[in-house]
Amino acid sequence: MAGIRIEDLSMVYTLPGGGSVRALEHVALDIPEGQMVAILGPSGCGKTTLLNIVAGFLKPTSGAVVVGGRRVTGPGAERGMVFQQGALFEWMSVAENVGFGPRMAGRARREADALVAELLRRVGLGGFADTPVYRLSGGMQQRVALARCLANDPGVILMDEPLGALDALTRERMQGLVLRLWKETGKTIVLITHSVEEALFLGERLIVMAPRPGRVIRDMALPFAEMALRTEARTVKASADFVQVREEVLSMIWSMEEEIMGGAQDVT
Repeated sequence: MAGIRIEDLSMVYTLPGGGSVRALEHVALDIPEGQMVAILGPSGCGKTTLLNIVAGFLKPTSGAVVVGGRRVTGPGAERGMVFQQGALFEWMSVAENVGFGPRMAGRARREADALVAELLRRVGLGGFADTPVYRLSGGMQQRVALARCLANDPGVILMDEPLGALDALTRERMQGLVLRLWKETGKTIVLITHSVEEALFLGERLIVMAPRPGRVIRDMALPFAEMALRTEARTVKASADFVQVREEVLSMIWSMEEEIMGGAQDVT
């Protein structure tokens, strides 16, 4: 397992035609091992840039990311990524996709097969091991993506809008699955989402970012993820406390979006 420390992180993109864009500025976060963190903010606030730096896909302009006591210098097996689109091998079966990582790591066939069977059972795909992934619905493909990530046993799971392309009912079921897997595995999870409701429901901690340049403006503890493990999702989302926090955060996001749009109108 591993916690994450983000140390005074800044990121500046140089534009091809000259000039630059400051995507992140002085972002500092300490995410303890086993915590589920949701990161929320308006478009252009640097959420995905931050996640890609933690994943090791991008090198920051300044600052550092430390995972499990080791500085991130590139992608690593201790960090797993789940994308908005599953990024699966469509020509492979469900079991072959989930077992790809263990096979590449040289695990014994019997051991890898047992792991795959257990993970497919956990995500509700026990009867689909031999099904080609292209035959699955979007929600089922995202379950495969989750199982494939877990098969590599990373200490940290990074999720970039993993449920964003799903219909409302499937999305809510998948939210419940993510919560159960988080609780069962004890993984450190960082979730990027544009949905305020999803961020509040899944995160035991909420980070709100502001754009131009991207920076943390709110860091708050939330009780709803733990509540959802004990009661129905709709009960949690309809509760007075949930609605109050949702409206507060929505107002914050809308205010920032209006500032962005106003600034764009001023430029034109």
